[in-house]
Amino acid sequence: MKLFVDSANLVEIEEALARGFVAGITTNPSILAKEERTDFTEHIHKIIALIRRYGREVPLSVEVFVADPAEMLDQALKFVSAFHYPGLSVKVPIGWGELKVIAELRKRDIAVNCTCCMSFNQAYMAALAGANYVSLFYGRIRDTGSDARSVVEQTARAFRAGGIRSEIIVGSIRHIYDVNEALAAGADIVTVPPKFFPQLTQHPKTTEAVNQFLADFRQWSQG
Repeated sequence: MKLFVDSANLVEIEEALARGFVAGITTNPSILAKEERTDFTEHIHKIIALIRRYGREVPLSVEVFVADPAEMLDQALKFVSAFHYPGLSVKVPIGWGELKVIAELRKRDIAVNCTCCMSFNQAYMAALAGANYVSLFYGRIRDTGSDARSVVEQTARAFRAGGIRSEIIVGSIRHIYDVNEALAAGADIVTVPPKFFPQLTQHPKTTEAVNQFLADFRQWSQG
């Protein structure tokens, strides 16, 4: 089980990389749009430079930002040519025409993260098309009234039973409990907004215990 950083913010990415737990980074057009306007290719190169600065070429997902499948394929190939990064995964949304894009990219040995999956059947179809990763959107699935944990569990069971090697990424995380649930449900990866990482390390009883240890030692050493 792995944690990815769901961000395009250079400061947030570096803070996570510096702590050693990061197994990958995911971006999407909306995440990129939150950053100061700049050249798209230049910004992705800055993320890659940060990754390399910390000595680990972790997977980096970059999403196409066109709607036509033929244009998606062309753009994906341009990503590969522009970034020259072995850990690059091209994010392609699930869809009938998009399956052809996934299959063609995999024929060329280009890694694919099939994104925007909201159901078991979508994730399964993406995996059969060859996607290296399938991204289930936990919070958005729950918005539909479906049981997001059940969708992840069903997908994980089916992948294991069928010998499918695609990794399940769970995104659309809105609470630290979503992270816990997704991992317990069988997700291989949870991609997490950086604001939740400090919370994942905190517990009131931990603070209480550490404060007690320090107070007891001060009393002992000064007594």
